[in-house]
Amino acid sequence: MSKNFVEIESQVMDGMKALSAAIPGTINGFATMHKKALADGALDAATKELMALAIAIAIRCEGCIACHVKDALKAGATPEQVNETIGVAILMGGGPSVVYGGEAQTALAQFQATNATEAALVG
Repeated sequence: MSKNFVEIESQVMDGMKALSAAIPGTINGFATMHKKALADGALDAATKELMALAIAIAIRCEGCIACHVKDALKAGATPEQVNETIGVAILMGGGPSVVYGGEAQTALAQFQATNATEAALVG
């Protein structure tokens, strides 16, 4: 059975909230760095999210994969761009990145389905 990356992303966010209550200075600092690092600049936010996704795959972080697939799509990355990012991650990370690239592919499908459902409910 495949993992539920929509739920994994939600769990990551719940963990961040709990950490924020316990160590607010650290988490606020991380949140500020996150926002600034991924903001549009010479590279747009979607490109930066794809870079973060490639790193997440290469270092084998499921929570990071979930968050950065979701945020890449939200920033305007296309499924084709996500797939090419998976390819680059595999190049740089070797065999283990093939496994986690498959995880990213599952996350992509799940977030696309969630986004389609949400759009149908709004529309």
